[in-house]
Amino acid sequence: MVDLYPPTDPYDSGFLDTGDGNRVYYEQLGNPGGKPALAVHGGPGSGASRRPSRAWDPEHYRLVRFDQRNCGRSTPHAADPAADMSLNTTQHLIDDMERLREHLGIEKWLLSGGSWGATLILAYAQQHPARVTGITLQAVTTTRRSEIDWLYRGAGRFYPEAWDRFRDGVPAGERDGDLLAAYARLMENPDRAVREKAAADWLAWEDAVISDEPNGQPGMYSDREVDDQIAFVRICAHFFSNGAWLAEDQLLRDAHRLAGIPAVLVHGRHDMGSPVQTAWELAKAWPDARLQIFEDSGHAGSLAMQEAARAAVEEFKHR
Repeated sequence: MVDLYPPTDPYDSGFLDTGDGNRVYYEQLGNPGGKPALAVHGGPGSGASRRPSRAWDPEHYRLVRFDQRNCGRSTPHAADPAADMSLNTTQHLIDDMERLREHLGIEKWLLSGGSWGATLILAYAQQHPARVTGITLQAVTTTRRSEIDWLYRGAGRFYPEAWDRFRDGVPAGERDGDLLAAYARLMENPDRAVREKAAADWLAWEDAVISDEPNGQPGMYSDREVDDQIAFVRICAHFFSNGAWLAEDQLLRDAHRLAGIPAVLVHGRHDMGSPVQTAWELAKAWPDARLQIFEDSGHAGSLAMQEAARAAVEEFKHR
């Protein structure tokens, strides 16, 4: 991997009080007077990168990173059973992003993210298009129920052994019903051992889905601290069992709201978890978006895909 810039650490960090008991961690890197950009992490529940930034020009960009509700350094953490998941929905996250923009005194910003982050960016930009200067998306998702069903059921036809283990992670009487709702209930169990096992079973399935990708690595999802495993799965199960509170096809149907916002979409041809069809449909509905498909990539990406995403960030410096 070729690093474009020297490592850049935050020059500012803090917590945004949302007014409902949540505190959202954020940090700023680069040039305080530079072009504002917001990095939106995936998951949901993965948390923002804690590594120094090397992809963003620290002389040109004012980069903001944040941990979405209940994960990373935001509080309360979803590993704590007392954290109220009813206060964590897609609309809450959109409102947090807008509140953060206002808190930091930013008029408009470039949005960048992938996977679940792509869904959240699209949802935010469709509500607040006047606040967005451009968008870069990797591993495009819109979190339709059909996409969720593919990831947690349909892909099982390629990995039947792993999918059977995933299904068997819920009580016997719930295995033929809504698996994600069953996992969401397990993640609310007061017994930590139950939550730990459910998280491990869920993450084993996530690992299996990317196992045959060109750059898939063992334990890509499960290789995290136990509290972070619990938070990740609790948040994912909560969001996905509720269809992310989005109407089916909502983000594609409302793509016209993005008119005039330039975008670069990069996606791997061999993305088993998020098939390229979604990226293709989005690009067709959004004339200002340019889609690049990479033959050597899956959801885990590749060097070529990373370089394309970085090139997009460089391109937007001059827009």
